[in-house]
Amino acid sequence: MTIWTSFVVGLKEVWAHKMRSLLTMLGIILGVASLVGMAAIIKGMENGMKETLIAMGGADKIEVEEEDVPPHQEHLADQAPGRTLMDAIALKEAAPLIRYVAPAIRVDNAIISRGGRTARAWDCYGVTEDALAVNLHTVAYGRFFSDLDEELANPVCVIGTAIRDELFGSPEEVGREIIPIGEVIFINDQPFTIVGMFEHYESEQDRRRRLAEAKRGQVQPAGPQRARGFGRRNWAFERKNRTVYMPLKTAWLRFRASSDPGGIPDPRLSALDVKVADLEELIPALQQARNVLMLTHRGIEDFEFGTQESRVDDINQQIRNARMSGGLIAAISLLVGGIGIMNIMLASINERIREIGICKAVGATGFAIFLQVLIESLVVALLGAALGVAVSFGFVHVLSWITPTANEPVITPMALIVAVSFSAAVGILAGLFPAFKAARLHPIQALRYE
Repeated sequence: MTIWTSFVVGLKEVWAHKMRSLLTMLGIILGVASLVGMAAIIKGMENGMKETLIAMGGADKIEVEEEDVPPHQEHLADQAPGRTLMDAIALKEAAPLIRYVAPAIRVDNAIISRGGRTARAWDCYGVTEDALAVNLHTVAYGRFFSDLDEELANPVCVIGTAIRDELFGSPEEVGREIIPIGEVIFINDQPFTIVGMFEHYESEQDRRRRLAEAKRGQVQPAGPQRARGFGRRNWAFERKNRTVYMPLKTAWLRFRASSDPGGIPDPRLSALDVKVADLEELIPALQQARNVLMLTHRGIEDFEFGTQESRVDDINQQIRNARMSGGLIAAISLLVGGIGIMNIMLASINERIREIGICKAVGATGFAIFLQVLIESLVVALLGAALGVAVSFGFVHVLSWITPTANEPVITPMALIVAVSFSAAVGILAGLFPAFKAARLHPIQALRYE
């Protein structure tokens, strides 16, 4: 008997006992669906985390963070300067391994208003032009502020699309996209002229969905949409869409000068971010930046560097842990399904003892019987895997509606291959014992079996 004939016989056996076979395959179906679903969830989490990392500046971004002075410098704590504009100037001039330096002064509790409508900015900062490159912002309409705006501390700003939507109306609300260049808004009751607007930021999943809906005739504007699932969209894109930038000097003079201990020569900064020229030289760049800051801080080490590289390592570790735990749970489900296959194969052999005896009496070898039973077990497992793959697509489709779009599950070909391969292995292992038992039956005893 050829292998193909054995497969056909196995399929006929499954079809002859449809309900019993379906119940037997149920464990494999659920195991495959859980394995593929778990892999899809983890892949979605990975995509969301990496998109967030990129949206917030990428792996080559370094944050200069304020830290308490070390124990051996506690007597100098009251002299610690913190992050100042002199730090940014020194890094720009004396650290060639640093490509961009972005000092920032935050406008605390910024309320943006216009004509009775208000909006809250996530990031309202006074910045320099390098902030565009460091935080990966793109001005889609208008312009960024110029050196003259910075020198004269002009009251100008560049806003994100979410701020535009709340102050002027969203494209869905108005029916068209509003470009508010030249309009006057109020930031904490102080008038500012909008000179630019950033592009609308969205995740890759949101972009693909919007384009697909546009092709189907369900036109979705590029502005913010209602978040789907139990949670909002990727917070990094939401944050970038709620950004308001103004010249650094403007922010300091209008909102911080009266309370800044640094004074006019060296104002204190709320944030200081830099980008290295070459990611492969990250360590030398950090050492170079540390040397420069130790000089500007007069030897007081009241700062530390926060790198995106450590966040990448954290993301990879979380993904590995999730895959390990999720794979273990799914493997247990498949093994339970394998036990069900072994049980039903043993029952099937007991029902077919006389049939096996007749086959041996007419010349079938023990190996042929062994192979036939093993292939029948494999057929049950593969059918269960095929149904499990079909169920997993429906399962993931449901998950995509109850999870935030930032972590939308993604089915990968590798997950399908692993699930089907593991199911086949479970089917073979589950069929070994029944196959050995059937192959060792004595033909005379089998023919006498009632």
